[in-house]
Amino acid sequence: MQEKQVISLYELNSLVKQALRYHLPDTYWVQAELSDVRSNYSGHCYLEFVQKDVSGNNLIAKARGTIWSNIYKLLKPYFEQETGRAFTSGIKVLVKVSVEFHELYGYSLTVLDIDPSYTVGDMIRKRREILRRLEEEGILDMNKELMLSMNPQRVAVISSATAAGYGDFCNQLQNNPYGLVFYPKLFPAIMQGDRVEETIIMALNNIYEEIDFWDVVVIIRGGGATSDLTGFDSYELAANCAQFPLPVITGIGHERDDTVIDSVAHTRVKTPTAAAEYLIAHLYDIALKLEDYAARMVDKVELRMHREKERISRLSERIPMGTKTCLQAGYYRVDRIHQRLGMAVQNKLMKENHRLELLQQHVKAASPEHLLKRGYSITLLNGKSVSDISQLKQGDIVTTCYARGETKSVIIEIKK
Repeated sequence: MQEKQVISLYELNSLVKQALRYHLPDTYWVQAELSDVRSNYSGHCYLEFVQKDVSGNNLIAKARGTIWSNIYKLLKPYFEQETGRAFTSGIKVLVKVSVEFHELYGYSLTVLDIDPSYTVGDMIRKRREILRRLEEEGILDMNKELMLSMNPQRVAVISSATAAGYGDFCNQLQNNPYGLVFYPKLFPAIMQGDRVEETIIMALNNIYEEIDFWDVVVIIRGGGATSDLTGFDSYELAANCAQFPLPVITGIGHERDDTVIDSVAHTRVKTPTAAAEYLIAHLYDIALKLEDYAARMVDKVELRMHREKERISRLSERIPMGTKTCLQAGYYRVDRIHQRLGMAVQNKLMKENHRLELLQQHVKAASPEHLLKRGYSITLLNGKSVSDISQLKQGDIVTTCYARGETKSVIIEIKK
């Protein structure tokens, strides 16, 4: 039976170390995502490098990393200055590493250099993806399309209560050279670190609950490193700002690149002081326009009053002549009416006289005397005319009247 070759764990790890040193003697540029970044009292930085699958959910590779203090004290500020982002977990980096293997601590990567342009490109890509998503959803320019109030005096401020920028903003509003009055109120939020998105959205929700009391929302952040701006490149925060029903002004204290919420805000300015100056300038411009409108209105009223006085003066001068003309016309009209009335009365009287004459002729033609002259006679019984023989009986004495004279007769016989 062949004797087994037995070695210690240390010897095995030493063999692995020698093999790696022999086969991987060079340095390598590696793309990875930072995870669990921490530094100790000696200035060394310990971290993990990870790689996720295409979906971005599952880890497919992981390695421990070390940045020795002499490298870290130069690399960290250089990276943050160039990228504007903190050297912290969650960002993608391109690092130059050497492969190390220690008998006790195992496999690790020692960082020798870093390429900030790779991280900047990844940041820009993420921003573009967020902006493209907002545009596809039709909300990218919603806040920009809102009309800023003519008098944005009621200002809801989202900032840290202890931020110098918040104090500068309020001081600028309060001590503006025009004596304009503003009513700012702080809705506190954390303006750097991992809770930026969460707390700003919470502040926006608090403002929304009393939205009728506010004219504009101002998000400001004074001071601090530009590396603390990563929280403002958030889809959820940008979507909330873009769809907020009040104009949002951002002044988060940086000049290099716009963050995502700068791109969706109604107005983006550089600093909190600039945000205050923007509101002051807007309100002052409106005040000047109102003063101009008021002055023009006074001028127009005075001109109208002057014209009306002149018109009234001309009318008052024309009143005597107009009255005289009116009276003369009235007299003439009355005279004409009087003449026409006299003629009408005269014509009426003539017509009535003629009608009476005709009636008189008709009456005369129908009178008994006229009938008697025409040869007719009238028989009377007891003074009443007899029109029907049934009114008579034998022995009655009747009187017969003629045009000239009358006779009396006794009824001897009646024939029906």
